[in-house]
Amino acid sequence: MFENYAYTVADRFLRYVRIDTQSDPRSTGFPSSAGQLDLLRLLAQELRDMGLADAELDEYGYVYATLPANTAKQVPVICFCSHADTSPDCSGAGVKPLVHRQYDGNPIVLPDDPAQVIRAEEHPALAGKKGEDIITASGTTLLGADDKAGLAEIMDAVHYLVAHPEIKHGNIRLLFTPDEEIGRGVDHVDLKKLGADYGYTMDGETAGSLEDETFCADAVEIIIHGIAAHTGFAKGRMVNAVKVAAAIIDALPKDQLSPETTEGKAGFIHPLHLEAGGEKAVIEFLLRDFTLSGLRGHEQLLQAVMERVLRNYPGAQVEWKVTEQYRNMKTVLDRYPEVTAYAEEAIRRAGLRPERHSIRGGTDGCRLSFMGLPCPNIFAGGHAFHSRQEWISIQDMQKAVQTIVHLCSIWEEKA
Repeated sequence: MFENYAYTVADRFLRYVRIDTQSDPRSTGFPSSAGQLDLLRLLAQELRDMGLADAELDEYGYVYATLPANTAKQVPVICFCSHADTSPDCSGAGVKPLVHRQYDGNPIVLPDDPAQVIRAEEHPALAGKKGEDIITASGTTLLGADDKAGLAEIMDAVHYLVAHPEIKHGNIRLLFTPDEEIGRGVDHVDLKKLGADYGYTMDGETAGSLEDETFCADAVEIIIHGIAAHTGFAKGRMVNAVKVAAAIIDALPKDQLSPETTEGKAGFIHPLHLEAGGEKAVIEFLLRDFTLSGLRGHEQLLQAVMERVLRNYPGAQVEWKVTEQYRNMKTVLDRYPEVTAYAEEAIRRAGLRPERHSIRGGTDGCRLSFMGLPCPNIFAGGHAFHSRQEWISIQDMQKAVQTIVHLCSIWEEKA
């Protein structure tokens, strides 16, 4: 089926990662950074060039497009979704992608910062990629496989389906989003306009993986109001908000309930950002757990820590704000077992063994699921996301292309 196909996924990916699309959590605009629009405009134009006449970039920076059905069957409309932004955790400016042909198993030294070395013993998935073609950045930036790999894979799958009309499928809708990395990816999605029955995000990691369970996630903001006073006359008057903030963070558990001490289905309380001065300090936390009861427990623990610390700082005042971010999509997806079952079959047809996993994070699919579009997450093939050691196998991206094509075909077969 794909034996003589000239994949475009790698060329697309190498082109996309050179565009700086880092999202900005401090921005109030949408999208949060102008570079995202540069890539999203390019994607819309490439879709139109492939014949998807309705491809558009809307006022919020979303790309919507349709690959029209080529079957007489009534097939549910499925959507493939990926995000255009890269994480603010690591620079995405001036990405220089490097292709390491026929990886030989030795450590990969990144030339722009030789201290950055990708070793198989530190990246276990790399050990199985000997002989494959590995793409990395040059050592000073992230690569952007999260999630420009997903974009490139969807685009190449569309390219394949356009060129092979003998493969029958229903209407396929595409949705490319901005600002997923800062939790705003679907804030302005118009599901009525999208018109899909089910969806899939291409935003996972290891080839063959399928994720139908995520954290429940909240953000907590603690605003501390101290009392300012001249340092020379501060005794009995000053309440230093910097010290209050530091004491709250220091009072958190040291050996548990943090990202650096947990794995599997253990949740955490993560101080993400701190802005502090003597009179006012703001701490931003991420709270994560796979159950709502666990999430509520983390909130109660954090609040108890805060209140205990405040007893040592009479006069300090605090504001406590909780913002819901996303919820575990498994509670929705369990009602539509065919959505994940068809994805597993597509992965098998691509020659891989499907492996269902839970995500210690979230995707646009979390919120889309609760908005009415059941949406599990399929592998895109990237590894070491949000870091300068991010890498991806070209062969894994090609397997993702195959998975998308097979999935479109399976929905038509089952209709």
